[in-house]
This record gives sequence, C-alpha cells and structure tokens, in this order.
Amino acid sequence: MLFVPANVPRYVGRAHERGADAVILDLEDSVPDAQKAPARIAARAAYASVGRNGTDVLVRINKPPQLAIPDLDAVVAPGLHGILLPKIESARELANLDALIAERERSAGLAANSIGVMLAIESARGVFALPEIVAECERVERVFGISYGAEDATEELGVETTPEGWERFFGNAIAVQAAAAAAIQPYGRLGSAFEFNDLVEYEASARRSAAFGFKGSTCIHPAQVPILNRAFSPTSEQIERARKVVALMHEALQSGRASASLDGRMIDTPTLRRAERMLERAAATDAKDALRRGA
Repeated sequence: MLFVPANVPRYVGRAHERGADAVILDLEDSVPDAQKAPARIAARAAYASVGRNGTDVLVRINKPPQLAIPDLDAVVAPGLHGILLPKIESARELANLDALIAERERSAGLAANSIGVMLAIESARGVFALPEIVAECERVERVFGISYGAEDATEELGVETTPEGWERFFGNAIAVQAAAAAAIQPYGRLGSAFEFNDLVEYEASARRSAAFGFKGSTCIHPAQVPILNRAFSPTSEQIERARKVVALMHEALQSGRASASLDGRMIDTPTLRRAERMLERAAATDAKDALRRGA
C-alpha cells in the first residue's frame, strides 16, 4: 500500500502506475494544516485516476473530530475502497468511525460496509487498548486490517527507529496477535518505515516481516512497491510445498490417519490448515495481479 500526499498532483497523477495493490491518499501527516481543505477535494477527484489498473483507493483521514468529520464528508463517495484511521486508542473511536461512515455510505447511495477500515496503532495507549479494540472489530464488519506505527510510536517513546526494529518489537508482535484474534490482516514492517536508500536491506527486512506474521505493508516510495510485492507474496517453493502437504494429508485422512511425513518432517492437522491458507493467499495474489494486468 503506497502512501501518496493527496495535495501533490505529480505524485497522485502517477500513483496508479506504481504496481501497488492499494494507494493511500494521505490527508494526515504529509499534508500541512493550511492544505487540508484543498487536499480533501483533490483526494476525491483522484479516485478514477488512482483506481486504474485495479488499484484499491484508500484515504488516511485525520484523527481530531474537527478534521476527521470534514475529511469523511469529502471522501466517502463511489470509488473509495477504504479509510485508514490513524492513532486509534479506544474501541469507542472505532464505533464512532463506523457510525460516521455508515451514515455517509447511505447518503452517497453506497451499499452498507462497502467502505473498509484499516486501523493504525501508534501509541502506548493504543497498544494497551488492543483487547477492547479487537472486541469491537468483531462487531464492526468493515475492519480489514491493523498496523503498528513507527514514527509516532518511537517519538512517544523518545527513541529513533532502527533497521532492526527492536524498539517496536512488542508493538509489532501484539499487533500481529491482535489481528489474528480479530480475524483481520496485520500490516507492517520490522525495520524503519522511512529508509528507502538501501533497498537490499529493505527487502531483507520485508522478508523478515513476512516470516514474523505480517501480510503486507505500507510504503512511502515507489521503489519499495515491487520489493513488498515480492516479499509478501508466497514463493513458488512455498506453493509447491503447500500442495504436497494438502495431497499427503488428504491421503492420510482417507486412510484414517491425521499425520504424515514430508521431507523428513511430520505434518499434521495444523500443517494442513497452514498449507490451505497459503494456497488461498496465492490464489488471491494471482487474482489481484490478473486484475491489474487486465485493467
């Protein structure tokens, strides 16, 4: 998911060319206060352009109600796929956002829950509110993902982001666990969000992040997009092994057993479920790529 400042036409105009699954038109941190109002108008006007090539269109709104409500008034419209809510710190904030979006969906003639929501945890208060936020996610059907922020979180902690990401390990780990509990997708990376000069290290970090449990990531530079696409997509080796696991386990189950052996390792029911999810993810990735190619 590629962040693009909604108030910078040259970035918005080429966003659909970058190969991202989604573009996040930003109204928050990358937009100066004096540009918030024109950025709202620009964001909504960009949906058709940004959404070419099968790209999903999201908007990151501002958190304070005096900004969030005008943001939602402007951007909830046909062509929008989702809202990114930054700095969430309570279940009540999610409930309020859900109600605000639902009201605007009806006014715009959109189907209920057609606008998805991604949540960004970016503070210690947000981390410790995750249990109640997860519970609210079970009620709010439109929530599809959650992430743990880098810059705001480390600013609050009084530390700098590092390539290793140990300063954010706890927040990242609990975000992955919270996503699993809420049956939504965790997004993020273990390393620094703003480092794009060393793309070799960036890719290594992205692959570590995929192994950690993240299913994708936001990014801020077009050069990072193909790296994330590679790192978070199942490899041909993973897909082939998953197919072998499914075939062997089905044979075992037909024989009255719930385990088998593959390459010197035991596989069992959890292994089968993991393999089936891998194949589902591969199919979804292929479908998204085909949509972009055919658009």
